[in-house]
Amino acid sequence: MSTRIPPSPHQAEKEPPAMRKEPRQARSRATVEVIIRAGARVLGDRGFDGFTTNEAAEIAGVSIGSLYQYFPDKLSLIDAIRRRHLDDVLTVLRGTGQDNRSLKELAGELVDGMIAVHSIQPALHRVLLDEAPRYEGARSIHGLFEAEYMDRYKAIITAFGTRQSGATIDVAAQVLSSAVEGVIHNAVRRGMLKSQELRQELVHLICSYLR
Repeated sequence: MSTRIPPSPHQAEKEPPAMRKEPRQARSRATVEVIIRAGARVLGDRGFDGFTTNEAAEIAGVSIGSLYQYFPDKLSLIDAIRRRHLDDVLTVLRGTGQDNRSLKELAGELVDGMIAVHSIQPALHRVLLDEAPRYEGARSIHGLFEAEYMDRYKAIITAFGTRQSGATIDVAAQVLSSAVEGVIHNAVRRGMLKSQELRQELVHLICSYLR
């Protein structure tokens, strides 16, 4: 069986980030990009307790005043780092199933994409998973992520699901997304992302569930 996953209705929805001001010019956007990358490096190296905006600014090569123009505090910068990761996850889901693929090919594409995203600075992902709190001002942005995230899994289930369990598509999407997310996140924590056996088992899990 081969098919193409339709786009999510939430993909076009956007809200401004939880920042002091939104960068509009190319130079400002470049500055914000450098700050986020530097912050991600410091957060991965130091952990949440050791993370400071002063060190992030120093690594980025900008003044602390320049950093505070965009990020009012430590948590808002960490949230921008987290949003970058969430965007990467959605990019994987948006690209999954856009060509005519068999179920096994789609499952492999999904697993490989998730492993690749979480292989970028694994130490950083461990901090984001287990240490760093969320910025209270960004709940709507995370809500938009969650909506599209679940829509993507629903589309996969609609396209490939031949299961007879009777579960609603909402419940099935919750189960499948939680299974993939849980395996990947635990692999991050345990340093197992490069395990080919783990990859094969996760592909098998997805295929077995959808069949």
